[in-house]
Amino acid sequence: MTTYIPSITLPGFLFEQPAAAILFPVALGTGVGFSVRPSETQKTYLALKQPPYRPPPQVFGPVWTLLYASMGYSAYRAWTTGMSSLNPVTVELAKQGATLYTVQLALNLIWMPLFFKFKRPIEATVDIVALTGITGWLTYVWGQVDEIAGWALVPYLGWLTFATYLSFGTGYLNDWNFHDKERPIATKPKNTKYVDEKAK
Repeated sequence: MTTYIPSITLPGFLFEQPAAAILFPVALGTGVGFSVRPSETQKTYLALKQPPYRPPPQVFGPVWTLLYASMGYSAYRAWTTGMSSLNPVTVELAKQGATLYTVQLALNLIWMPLFFKFKRPIEATVDIVALTGITGWLTYVWGQVDEIAGWALVPYLGWLTFATYLSFGTGYLNDWNFHDKERPIATKPKNTKYVDEKAK
């Protein structure tokens, strides 16, 4: 059972207006991305051994921007639909979801610094497993409030599942230690963007 905890939940005005609801997670995600220095992040990403099906680093920025926007839209839909309902159960579910949403957003924002800046793959993987679980529960809770709000979180939940695989796979392939696996990328091998692959 989820509980609404006002003291750790984002204020209502961040849910009430569509522009604020959508732009807030986009701005936070972008800010965190730039705070860990994209060039250093890309260097770390390319230098580590990667599991199969990992996308090129250029994919992550656009994908996350879209996912943050859909997350914010879901928050707007669920909050405004729930808080205007005459059903007290629906109101309570909307408020409980707001707490879950705040917690998942915090977990989302700390993953990148854990993984890339502090190079802590174990902690980052624990974080993203918790994030995926909470987001799954949030999708269920807000889906009861507003069907569109629930469906708007599905791409995000799917991407988190894939990102969990990447986080675990990268940690495992690098013995859960990123510090001694990095090496300078002087030139890119032919036909590949990844230093752990040999040019054919």
